[in-house]
Amino acid sequence: MSETDDLVEALGPVVAAFNNLKIPHYIGGSIASSYHGATRSTMDVDLVCEMHETQVVEFLAKIDDRFYVSESAVRQAVLRKSCFNLIHLPSSFKVDVFVSRQRAFDNDCMRRANVATLGDSRTIEVPIATAEDAIISKLEWYRLTNETSERQWDDVSRLIRLLGDSADFEYLRQAAESVGVTDLMDRLIDN
Repeated sequence: MSETDDLVEALGPVVAAFNNLKIPHYIGGSIASSYHGATRSTMDVDLVCEMHETQVVEFLAKIDDRFYVSESAVRQAVLRKSCFNLIHLPSSFKVDVFVSRQRAFDNDCMRRANVATLGDSRTIEVPIATAEDAIISKLEWYRLTNETSERQWDDVSRLIRLLGDSADFEYLRQAAESVGVTDLMDRLIDN
């Protein structure tokens, strides 16, 4: 089985549960970057969602026994607007679920995500963060990790080069300011 088949197999039940429960969601992180052309190998997928505490039990009931998941971790993530993960046991693929903090930027990302098809022999349709939103999210993550993650910086550098003149620089600057990474955005654009 290929990496993309593992991705689709692991992501399918989670996305189906979100869709069934009408939980808004989108893919971010390295899968979004790869989708937009800055390809790199990964064994996890970042999903952002707007799950509420009242949806936890139903969500867990829809996730089958092919996943390892901690109910208490899900509940804590929903309450704290943080992250929990699911491990797809057959493939060891990890699904990191980030509960939206619902800042203006987070709401913009959810609204701007576009449905796309992922996969090769197996496929799935799922909303994916725009390239610009992937850049801002990765810059914010870079800042949160004390600007030490060369993988994050490499991803955003490749994305901005791939976008070229088609990048929405006005949006990038506004979003960068809203999450406190204006200096990083300036550095990225100047490189």
